[in-house]
Amino acid sequence: MTLVQAKLNPRFDYLKEIVDNMPDLPGVYRYYDKEGTIIYVGKAKNLKRRVNSYFTKEHESARTARLVRQIYDLKYVVVNTEIDALNLENRMIKEHQPKFNVLLKDGKTYPWICVRNEDFPRVFLTRSLIKDGSQYFGPYTNVGVGKVLIEFFEKTFKLRTCSLNLKPQMIETKGYKACLKYHIGKCDAPCISKVSHETYNEYIDQVKQILKGHTQELLSLLRQEMMAKAGEMKFEEAADIKRRIELIEGYRAKANIVPPSIHNVDVFAYEEEDQTAFVTFFHLVHGAVVSSYTIEYKKQIDEDKADVLAIGITEMRERFESQAVEILVPFEPSLTPEGVTLTIPQRGDKRRLLEFAEKNLRQYRIDQLKQAEKLNPEQRTTRLLTEIQKQLGLPKLPLRIESFDNSNISGSDAVAACVVFSNGKPDKSQYRKFNIRTVVGADDYASMHEVVMRRYKRVVEEEGNLPDLILADGGIGQMHVIEEALSDLRRQYLMMQLQGEITQERLNEISAKLDIPVGGLVKNEHHRTRQMLFGEPPRAVDVKQGSSLFHLLERIQDEVHRFAITFHRQKRAKSQLRSEFEEIPGIGPKTQQALLREFHSLKRVKEAPLAALSGVVGPAKAKLIRDYFDNVPRETSDKK
Repeated sequence: MTLVQAKLNPRFDYLKEIVDNMPDLPGVYRYYDKEGTIIYVGKAKNLKRRVNSYFTKEHESARTARLVRQIYDLKYVVVNTEIDALNLENRMIKEHQPKFNVLLKDGKTYPWICVRNEDFPRVFLTRSLIKDGSQYFGPYTNVGVGKVLIEFFEKTFKLRTCSLNLKPQMIETKGYKACLKYHIGKCDAPCISKVSHETYNEYIDQVKQILKGHTQELLSLLRQEMMAKAGEMKFEEAADIKRRIELIEGYRAKANIVPPSIHNVDVFAYEEEDQTAFVTFFHLVHGAVVSSYTIEYKKQIDEDKADVLAIGITEMRERFESQAVEILVPFEPSLTPEGVTLTIPQRGDKRRLLEFAEKNLRQYRIDQLKQAEKLNPEQRTTRLLTEIQKQLGLPKLPLRIESFDNSNISGSDAVAACVVFSNGKPDKSQYRKFNIRTVVGADDYASMHEVVMRRYKRVVEEEGNLPDLILADGGIGQMHVIEEALSDLRRQYLMMQLQGEITQERLNEISAKLDIPVGGLVKNEHHRTRQMLFGEPPRAVDVKQGSSLFHLLERIQDEVHRFAITFHRQKRAKSQLRSEFEEIPGIGPKTQQALLREFHSLKRVKEAPLAALSGVVGPAKAKLIRDYFDNVPRETSDKK
């Protein structure tokens, strides 16, 4: 939006006067609409310069232009530092949810591990956070990890899992009985006072230390306690502590993803797609992840990724009360919390940590897509087709894809096939077979040229549906032949227009329809799909092997090859049958067709008993056929 366009706002002079009197200090500004609703909250290192840019600079984003047109009033708050501005902005956005700010979209509610505030606390997984004095650890984006931890605690500390009220007076008056878990050694039975309140709380303190990642300190204390018990000749208790030490050491070995020396660190991964930004957070203590979470932001006015990452860092550290002294990030955010070291790792353990976070972010998005596709199966197809459109830069979604392949043996019985995929699925009613008419010998390129010309000339004349994308089952050569065939077909219609057979308008319409993008599917030495080619000159398109898109392309290539080979075998079988039966007097084309429909191959006809043949062609002809094959030498018959 230029200055002249900004003046279209009826309150421009009033707003500009406020801006001109704003201080050159850090702060937070708020834009209001005519109804007095906050429509945007922003932070600034320099309030005057930042807000002035909305009214004097050209904005490429249509949403930013619309924001400026809707501003009716503005207010601001001066703060001491840019960090203070970021924190205040974050709180105001949460409180007012302005429509032009990035919109925080929390994913599904992940489970937390709850240490319940009660006598003889229980430790369990929950998705509900209740403010009753209980402590919550997590969340656990991988539910399996949470379940493994719960099982580990039950095995290590033999904690109770029942919901009995274990207040001292209740234990005394109710006369509880020990359950099966006590008898099989999985619970210390506080319900019948088999474990003291003091000892049980020591176990709970150890559970909390593990959940906070402080296993090193815990192991050190346990070893000291074990030696003390052994010195007091309490060998049974010392052995129990040793068992717990071994279990905790085993857990720590599995939980640590980097050396324990990497302590009290926050890791942030970032990714964008269209107008959505994703931020994944990990908090590490002594090399082990103790908190992880992923949030989404819906970008509204093309916010810079450095700003969005800064918002994500502030949100996560506040939410999880992180006091980490170091932050690992993929790039520098617009603001860094005070007193924190910012690191963009390039190698080593810290780089592996960042890659670990990025891997989890990608998995989060995959899980999201799978969940969405379960609810709406069509969404998966649309996503794949949209991905093809983006990868190839197609003008429209490739809802209809056609693919061609040839098949022959040394030029004999040459055929070609065309398969059609509509909305990512095979449309078998649209498949077409072609006998090669004009090409002599094994010339795949000439055969492909003939088939493509015949195919699309007929489609044009019958006003049928043309594809949004053509895929050749071959490399660069096949692609060029298809493009040449389409070009030759357009030239044919140009000649028809010059001779007055069609109008210029019709020619323009046909030429536009025949301007079809062409790609190629290339196979490896094992005849498996290797890559996709597209463009001029053809280039390899970056399609990850094993991805859903790769499997779709692989399926198209396999299907056209299967269809062409099947047609070629059918034609060859008919040819062989016809050649063989020409030697038998009285057996014509109709009889040959009936036999082929029933037995499918010449070999089966030769092996069929007289009764089976009689059921298809009658006793007289069956006897002629059986007598012929019974009297022809085996090797001669086979050669034919």
